[in-house]
Amino acid sequence: MTGRLCGVGLGPGDPELVTVKAARLIAEADVVAYHSARHGRSIARAIAEPYLRPGQVEEQLVYPVTTETTAHPGGYTAAIAEFYTEAAARLAAHLDAGRDVVLLAEGDPMFFSSYMHMHKLLGNRYETLIVPGVTSVSAAAAAVGTPLVEGDQILTVLPGTLSAEVLTERLRSTDAAAIMKVSRHFAGIQAALESAGRLADACYVERASAANQRLSAAADVDPRTVPYMALVLVPGAAAASGATAHASEADGHPEPAGRVDVVGLGPAGRDWLTPQAQTVLAAADHVVGYGPYVDRVPANPRQCRHRSDNRVESERASFALDLALRGASVAVVSSGDPGVFAMASAVIEAAAEDRYVEVEVGVVPGLTAAQAVASQVGAPLGHDFATISLSDRLKPWDIVAARLDAAAGADLVIAIYNPASRARRHQIADARDLLLRHRTPETPVVVGRAVGSAEQEIRVTTLGGLDPETIDMRCLLIVGSSQTRVVAAPGGRKRVFTPRRYPATP
Repeated sequence: MTGRLCGVGLGPGDPELVTVKAARLIAEADVVAYHSARHGRSIARAIAEPYLRPGQVEEQLVYPVTTETTAHPGGYTAAIAEFYTEAAARLAAHLDAGRDVVLLAEGDPMFFSSYMHMHKLLGNRYETLIVPGVTSVSAAAAAVGTPLVEGDQILTVLPGTLSAEVLTERLRSTDAAAIMKVSRHFAGIQAALESAGRLADACYVERASAANQRLSAAADVDPRTVPYMALVLVPGAAAASGATAHASEADGHPEPAGRVDVVGLGPAGRDWLTPQAQTVLAAADHVVGYGPYVDRVPANPRQCRHRSDNRVESERASFALDLALRGASVAVVSSGDPGVFAMASAVIEAAAEDRYVEVEVGVVPGLTAAQAVASQVGAPLGHDFATISLSDRLKPWDIVAARLDAAAGADLVIAIYNPASRARRHQIADARDLLLRHRTPETPVVVGRAVGSAEQEIRVTTLGGLDPETIDMRCLLIVGSSQTRVVAAPGGRKRVFTPRRYPATP
């Protein structure tokens, strides 16, 4: 009579989290097998040690390779496949002799466990018994003390070995996630979390339930310090915040949808924030936006903060609307005014989809960058003016050039947003040359950089003297019309204004 193969889950590390059944089977087993790296230490055996008895046969299955390279002619995959075949033969010898074999598994035997390989090789030949264990995901959630999902939310378990693109997409499309196998891939995981707008919510858990357990915000972890026994949790927004996804107990109908407010933060600092914006931000359950803008909102432990990259506007809008569908109050933040080259348009466009018909969307205006820069020098926008972005990421450059040409030909003052970035340098020089076809080189130009912040810079120059190398993404330019004037101000400063009167035409 052959023996029985038992895959026994030990839980995540704390010996007290081993089940009563697992402890009994370990103590009764003829043979106790466990995997280890070449250094010989086995976490599984250390967890099981309190339940071992003298005289048991121990089979240590030593991996020939873990993360290092191998000289095996078939490479890593072939080396590991050969190891599993040899290990299965060793266990089969005991089973054929009628001995029961307990194969120890950290966590759960059927969840990212080495036991699965032995099960596939031996399970069709011998009687098997699988004893489930507490998973590292469950232990990590308990350690963090934050619910992962509730109601109809979806939890996705992801291997950190996925490509950054696939991992980002998976994170965007799920309510909550647990990311396993993170050690050597943590830098890429951090990047994927940031791209998906989930980095601010992600929790890092190292050695969950063990005496040397470590918890941290995923954003604060140095990738060079991450061991094998670590994972990342991204809780579902409703579960983590206390917002409910359940049906109403009173009438059996779903809870009403929440709302999304797109909030303008002004150019910088609390002094530039309107009282209406402060009120809406204070009442929100979630704050969603480009990372640096979210950072400008004072932290509130009651709120969930969702930081994302500046190039995912439509994804950010849908994410905010999905939160509102679950009953949450969401503030999507933009610098300046949300309706001027910012998030209001993206949110309202996304809200036009049928699935968001019940979501209320509001727009809270903010002081624009153009207004802020103008205020620092006087009144350059005192007459008709145009506002144009030089970015050609969402519209072709020939359209930008045509609009600049039309505004310059109409003798409008022009406020220029997004004039240059590290990767986009030619546009500002091309724009200057195009404007010089219509304006004299002496035309006043105001360059405002980081207005409202401690790094604020204000320069008054001329169109002919404008140096494109001094312009970056934090700048806004105001190019005067033929009527714009520069006058002296106290302290050697300059005032710039455009008169409200325009000369009569012949």
